[in-house]
Amino acid sequence: MEIFTRYQAQIFEAFWTTIQLTVYSAVGALLLGTVLAAMRLAPVPVLNWLGAAYVNVVRNTPLTLIILFCSFGISQTLGITLVDPNSLTSIEDSNFRLAVLGLTVYTASFVCETLRSGVNTVPLGQAEAARSLGLSFGQNLRIILLPQAFRAVIIPLGSVLIALTKNTTIASAIGVAEAALLMKEMIENEAALLVIGTIFAAGFVILTLPLGLVFGWLGKRMAVVR
Repeated sequence: MEIFTRYQAQIFEAFWTTIQLTVYSAVGALLLGTVLAAMRLAPVPVLNWLGAAYVNVVRNTPLTLIILFCSFGISQTLGITLVDPNSLTSIEDSNFRLAVLGLTVYTASFVCETLRSGVNTVPLGQAEAARSLGLSFGQNLRIILLPQAFRAVIIPLGSVLIALTKNTTIASAIGVAEAALLMKEMIENEAALLVIGTIFAAGFVILTLPLGLVFGWLGKRMAVVR
């Protein structure tokens, strides 16, 4: 407990950064993943191909490489900045936003496939009935397919969110001051490896366990009755 007391402020700040990474990346991944799912379901071969290519390439690329590409490729090589370069915290802010970008791009591929599997649970007759009523593909997707798909995959989406929470540790590769980076620094400065590991393991359990319980409850409550 002495180590926890000594680093208490830094630990809470690091986990707050982890929470922010998770929330921003989750929102971005949900939006991008929904667009990708629509592309993969669209009756346009080019959109189908682009959506499938994105998912297959990104999902099979290590997240570490994506994060490093965002940092070294986009920021340093291409010179694309997501912050005001004159800001006093421009480096920290840039690293944080690039990490959010990388996590969003990576997680969106899993959100896409989760939503697509949810759409496949909707009876084919409902989509055909919507087309017979004159609804366009976009209207069919927005009114008929996606609402039922989201309800059908609440629990799998919760699993994706839990995985995203744990994947935020990769952001330490580009210097984002989240939990994993602080743990590395504490291990370098302290000899109590087991104590430090237990502290951060407990922190991630506290973050992820309630998510699993909440999404499990929502999945049962909002399940689509067939």
